[in-house]
Amino acid sequence: MQHNKRVPRTIIMCVLFLSSLVAADEYQVARAEIVEAFQAKDFSAMRAAAERTANIRPGFAGALFNLAYAQVLDDDAEASLATLNQLLEQKIDFGVADIEDFSPLKALPNWAAYAESIEALHTPVGDAQIVHRYIESDFIPEGIAVANNGDVFLGSIRNGSIMRLGDVPDQVAAATDGPHWSVFGMRLQGDKLWFVSSAISEFAALDEADHGRNGLFAIDTRDSTITTVAMLPTSDSEQVLGDLIVLDAETLLLTDQADGTIYRFSISSGEFSVLIDRGVLNSPQGLVTDESGDYLYVADYTGGLFRITLAERVVERVAAPKNLSVYGIDGLYRHGSRLIAIQNGIQPNRVVEFELSDDGLTINGSRLLAMNLPEFDEPNLGEVIGDKFVFIANSHWNRFDSDGNLPDELSGPVVLEIDLSTD
Repeated sequence: MQHNKRVPRTIIMCVLFLSSLVAADEYQVARAEIVEAFQAKDFSAMRAAAERTANIRPGFAGALFNLAYAQVLDDDAEASLATLNQLLEQKIDFGVADIEDFSPLKALPNWAAYAESIEALHTPVGDAQIVHRYIESDFIPEGIAVANNGDVFLGSIRNGSIMRLGDVPDQVAAATDGPHWSVFGMRLQGDKLWFVSSAISEFAALDEADHGRNGLFAIDTRDSTITTVAMLPTSDSEQVLGDLIVLDAETLLLTDQADGTIYRFSISSGEFSVLIDRGVLNSPQGLVTDESGDYLYVADYTGGLFRITLAERVVERVAAPKNLSVYGIDGLYRHGSRLIAIQNGIQPNRVVEFELSDDGLTINGSRLLAMNLPEFDEPNLGEVIGDKFVFIANSHWNRFDSDGNLPDELSGPVVLEIDLSTD
């Protein structure tokens, strides 16, 4: 399990791609009907349920793919291809050419044009420079933070260590130094490195007694001293703290990507409080404030892009054009008034820039910054430093097998940099 962060290519997994909402909503009900109809081979019922999910969550890649699949199973290849072309407009490919059930589409006169466009979709886009390589192949990086001097801190999902990549790599922290596990999001506050950690199954040294525990930690980067340990109170649902930001000198904000809660953390009191209750969002990932600091943008992996008014805790959906997907966003950042998003929940993975409307609630335009680069293998998190975007190109999250094992031929972490000042 990848903690609501990975979109698989097979239909069974797609229709079972469940969010973490507590109360069943219309989408979940319709999605359950898709599964039931698929298993009963009642493809007209499956199609009707898939149409409802596509209407309830417009533009959601999983819903559109399920609809295309239901349409071809319901002997309507032309409708299926039309739906796949909607995904193509969003630059999304589910690899249907390799799925046997979609073979009737290949007899259609428009299939060749679709196949040609899909092939073109997988050409490299963007210009990124390699700023660091690290040799440890099973590091599996998730957290990243960049110091003023250009040093890059990387945190490992696999072994819980934190490395500083400068002229010479050195280890800042190891899981054996304190009560932490897989390292997720990281942020610097002066010489203090904040990071969230979760005891997940992908952590190689996991003690099953710790499974499901989560905490917020801080390390003094000058001497590797752990200065803060704050354990998240447990609940009756799965919890995985995934990302955080420093809101101000007193406050951090953290996302729980498993149960949907967004937390405040008071640095002075060492206490967590709830900003957004569990059940409002599906799987919140990256988060960033606007220029004023009054609003918080949150990437909901399966729900889209949202803006939260911090004072009143009002949650509003950010609207997007039909040809632009705002789903599957992992890392979310800001460059001036624009948002930078890393999308690894859609294929091909990409880095994209969103131009917002004056009221901040609509995406007026976008710019594809990077896609299909040779270093890419599930990019995930990064940081904007001035006019540069520094990010992890190859997290390898997608390489875990069902038993939590990794292949031998993985490359070590690669950190890329994109110049945001050029159009």
